[in-house]
Amino acid sequence: MIHLSNDTGDLFEQSFGFAQKQVRKLVEKHPLFYPLYTQNGKWKHEGPAWTHWCDGFLPGMMWIFQKHSPANSPDAAFWLEQAIRYTKPLEERKHDRDVHDLGFLFLSTYYRWYRLSKDPAHREVLIEAGRTLALRFKEKGQYLRSFVADNSLFIDIMMNVGIIFYAARETGDRRLRDVALRHSLTTRRVLVRGDGSCAHEGIFDTDTGEFLRQTTHQGYRGDSCWSRGLAWSLYGFTTCYEYSRDPHFLETAQACADYYITHCPADGVPPWDFNAPLENRTLLDTSSAAIAAAGLLRLCRLAPDSLKGHLYWSTAVQILRSLCEKHLAKSDPKWEGILKGGVYHVHKGLGVDESVMWGEFFFCEALERVLW
Repeated sequence: MIHLSNDTGDLFEQSFGFAQKQVRKLVEKHPLFYPLYTQNGKWKHEGPAWTHWCDGFLPGMMWIFQKHSPANSPDAAFWLEQAIRYTKPLEERKHDRDVHDLGFLFLSTYYRWYRLSKDPAHREVLIEAGRTLALRFKEKGQYLRSFVADNSLFIDIMMNVGIIFYAARETGDRRLRDVALRHSLTTRRVLVRGDGSCAHEGIFDTDTGEFLRQTTHQGYRGDSCWSRGLAWSLYGFTTCYEYSRDPHFLETAQACADYYITHCPADGVPPWDFNAPLENRTLLDTSSAAIAAAGLLRLCRLAPDSLKGHLYWSTAVQILRSLCEKHLAKSDPKWEGILKGGVYHVHKGLGVDESVMWGEFFFCEALERVLW
């Protein structure tokens, strides 16, 4: 892979420092508050949450900051204390059967904690969360159902199926691995299109398991390509390949990456939906860009073609440069988030052109991957 130029490396390190500053302010201003999105740049507000799927991202950032603070420094001690403080309350959700987001909750927190602590109790939390998520599997249709309904499959679940793969690997449970593989194969078949674009949701006949149609909750239309969903797919199928080594999943991750790269503006920050009308396409989503950058930095090391690997690396660096130069909240002292220009839910009017917690987390993860 290419090396970062000095000015790019400095820019990324400064942005990583700014992220720590913003999170520290959040912790001090709103202790033990798990935000989802800002309103007018403020994390604490009365806006609806829809579901509590983001609670792992704030402590996840704290684990990243702890890992890259100087050993035995006050910063390292502060971030370790806060990471544990914000992670522990999530443990009871290892049995949460109401959401499909257990990967988001636990891979960003307990997975990082276990890698540091080697405490078997932390590993058990991860395994139990994987087992719980696997209970969503529908034999008729071969998919993990979304939180919406039995007949619903979300592309987002590709970001969570990794915790089932993890539980399968750690326990040797072939049934768990089979659930994760079958879900991923179904998602590949029914949500990822031939050109590498993808749909947000798939609907099934629960009596027969027949796939009926593609649709969306957050994209422009059922047949459009919602940019955050594409980023979830790119990243999720990369993770799936890392666990399974099935070349079909690598092929799918690359197809999604290639669609993202060829349809994005030159700076790598996409519109909220690639097929939105021109007058609506000026609304960008920096959170999609952050997820894509983090995914590309995983994918670039797996691509069998070194030129493709270089393309994915350099695209991720370009995305991060754009985010750091044009979308950081550095110049707005009243803004409480890290990245401006994120989008949660256009149709519900939630977190539009704001900071969103997953955008913050994957931005920090991408910076971590490119700097260390």
